[in-house]
Amino acid sequence: MAVVHPTAIVDPRAELAEDARVEAFSVVGPEVALGPGTVVGPHAVVTGRTRVGAGTRIHPFASVGAVPQDLKYRGEPTSLVIGERNVIRENATIHIGTEGGGGVTRIGDDNLIMNGVHIAHDCRVGDHTILASFVALAGHVLVEDHAVLGGYVGVHQFVRIGESVMAAANAKISQDAVPFSLVAGDRARLAGINSVGLRRRGMAPEAIASIKRAFQILFHSKLRLEVAMARVEQEIEDSPEVRRLLDFLRKSERGICR
Repeated sequence: MAVVHPTAIVDPRAELAEDARVEAFSVVGPEVALGPGTVVGPHAVVTGRTRVGAGTRIHPFASVGAVPQDLKYRGEPTSLVIGERNVIRENATIHIGTEGGGGVTRIGDDNLIMNGVHIAHDCRVGDHTILASFVALAGHVLVEDHAVLGGYVGVHQFVRIGESVMAAANAKISQDAVPFSLVAGDRARLAGINSVGLRRRGMAPEAIASIKRAFQILFHSKLRLEVAMARVEQEIEDSPEVRRLLDFLRKSERGICR
């Protein structure tokens, strides 16, 4: 049976796994489902149509599943889906989705969401990311796997953060940050390749070399981007990482950090 502190308020309609734990003075709403091994820390609030995956820990004073800060929201039945083994630290806020954004805010697995982070409606966060203290994601932001956002990073709505991006503290990102890159500044600009992050991820040296070659052609050859992309396709056609990089560039609607 789930362990619920006597001072916690858990709606009887909430679904709690047998080994879930809800600690002192926390609140769990009627449409919440807590998976195996989840912990809701003291004074945390989990509400809305929220699903929390196995092994996720929500720390004190976090607010998870509240209605979005979107004037277009009219109470439609939207949701928040959180994967497994996430750490959501103190005072973080994560909101449910909106009808206009597909109806779901989604967090993947094995993410570290530090204190004071805000994840707005309809965001999608992948796996193995780190959002450092006071990162703010506006609505509809995509953060791909293995991205790291430093403290106080702000991300404009509809921006995409590619896989293995490293964003320096205080960066303000208003255009897409391409996969494998370092970005920094206000407004954020391309500052190189996230070589350290790629090595820590366990990426093969050959793959890193292909990415470096692609960056050289795309961003330092002075070719128009469309021409540079065609050249990369011809010269580095056997790299799956480079193919993902090119696919990301083709889908950009806001432009890219350069």
